[in-house]
Order: sequence, then C-alpha cells, then structure tokens
Amino acid sequence: MHSSLNWTSRLISRALRSSFSTLLETATGVTKSGGAGAGATKSGGSGAAAGCPRPRFVSVVCGFAKDNLRHKYKPGKYGEDSWFKASTESADVMGVADGVGGWRSYGIDPGEFSSFLMRTCERLVQCSHFNPQRPVNLLAYSYCELMEQKKPILGSSTACVLILNRETSTVHTANIGDSGFIVVRQGQVVHKSEEQQHYFNTPFQLSLPPPGHGPNVLSDSPESADTMSFPVRDGDVILIATDGVFDNVPEDLMLQVLSEVEGERDPVKLQMTANSLALMARTLSLNSEFLSPFALSARRNNIQARGGKPDDITVVLATVAM
Repeated sequence: MHSSLNWTSRLISRALRSSFSTLLETATGVTKSGGAGAGATKSGGSGAAAGCPRPRFVSVVCGFAKDNLRHKYKPGKYGEDSWFKASTESADVMGVADGVGGWRSYGIDPGEFSSFLMRTCERLVQCSHFNPQRPVNLLAYSYCELMEQKKPILGSSTACVLILNRETSTVHTANIGDSGFIVVRQGQVVHKSEEQQHYFNTPFQLSLPPPGHGPNVLSDSPESADTMSFPVRDGDVILIATDGVFDNVPEDLMLQVLSEVEGERDPVKLQMTANSLALMARTLSLNSEFLSPFALSARRNNIQARGGKPDDITVVLATVAM
C-alpha cells in the first residue's frame, strides 16, 4: 500500500510543478496573513542578538475547501478552515482553526467562527501586551472578543497556534481539538501535538451556541488547550495543519514529504512541498478504498470504516532559518 502511495505522491509532485506554475510565481513575494490562496513569507529579520543568529520562519500556505462550489476563495480561509501568519521583531506566529461543520444544519456558517478567531489572533500579535511565550493567551483573548460581539458569532472551532520566540529560539504551542502540528528534524518526528477528543470524531472546541442550545453543546475553555514548549534548530521543518491533513495522510508518508525540505530556505521550493502535501491530502480524502488514519481510528473505536475523510484542508508549512 505504501509503495503505491509513494508512487502517487511522486506523480502529484510532478503534476504540481506544471499546474501550480502560475501560483508559484506569486509565492516568492512577501505576503501577510491571507494575502493569497497559497503564499510565501520570509518572517522577521535576520539580525543577531549578542552575536548569536536569531531564528526566523520561512513559511508558506496551501489548502482546499471541501466543497469548492459552495465556498468561493476568501483571504485566510479554505472553506470552514481559517489560518493566519504574523511576525514582530521578537516572534513569528502561525495558526489554524477549523470551524465545526455541523452548525451548517442550523443555518450557521461555521467558517465565520474560525475566521474571527484567526483574524483576531493576527491583530493581537501586534499589541503591546503580546507575550511570545503564551500562545494560549492569543486564543483566550480572541475567544473573549468573540463572546463580546454585539452581533453574536455562533458556532464552534478547533484551533492551534504556534509562536517562535526569536529571542530564545524556542517554540511555544497551544492546541485545542484535532488540528495540530508536527516538527521534523534529521528525518524524524521530534515534536508533535496530541489530539484532544471527548470521544471519537468529537474534538475539544471553543463554542458559542445559539440561545437555548447551551446545555447540549460541547464547549471547552481556551485554558484546556494542550501546551508545549521546545527549542528549535536551524533547518527544522514545522507543519501546522487542520484535521483534513492528519485524518488522510499517514504519518510515515507525511514524514517522507517533510524530510525533503529540511533546511530549505527557498520559498518557491517550500511552496511546492506545501502544494504537494495539500493535494495529497485532498486526493486521499476522496479515495473510498484507502485505509486512512481516520478509518483506522474509527476501527479502533469499533466502527467499521474505510476510505478517506473528505474535509477542508489547510497546510501551513515552515522551516527554521538562522
């Protein structure tokens, strides 16, 4: 099976070299969060503190909406997924959020909730009280602002935020639900987030339910997010993504793709890998015969399942450059 997947991934990569050529021409420009469907950013400066090199992210984004006909492209969004990137003199920040799709049956756009969270996180990075060691604060303050809106923004979302503290070469993360991150170094996974689930296919989530639905809706606090801190090295590869990636791409195949760009500082080459990974997730999500990570998880919960899991897909890919 994996040999077939490896062959498929090589075909995808070759196809992307031509079909994404126009997109790649724009990837070399410096963009802020949400500036293009797939965009590259060289974050932060390259100065040194006390003679030591200060790390920065070279980062790119790619993704797909589950239903391209329903969802027209909007900056910072792929369907009901949202993302942001931001930087200051002392930190580079990335985040993703995945609106819970079940709200659509109540006439609620799940993407509005996730989009508000990420847009607010991006703005708060530039505020004087921003703490580069506390990504959970970004989630908490963003959620509080959402709760205080005069026109309620209803729904639920998972979220994952990652901060590179450029002063200490340390990454700090906060993850709530089943979005997440993975860090690759020397061909191995050295750090990754842990999925937070109440039960199968029901992740932790930030919520604001409609009036009268509160007792029946799961709602977790930002403080329940799983947090981690760890040092990074020059060349580390960091992927932050929604569950549309992790539910469909096996970790060993993901590791093979990410290992190819260790130490890569060319945003065009990095963009090609992000495109390849996003398209791989998309292709596998639509394969009814593939035994996906989601299907394997279902079977561990005594649910017979096969095939990928169609979903919105967001890939934010970065390498650490010193």
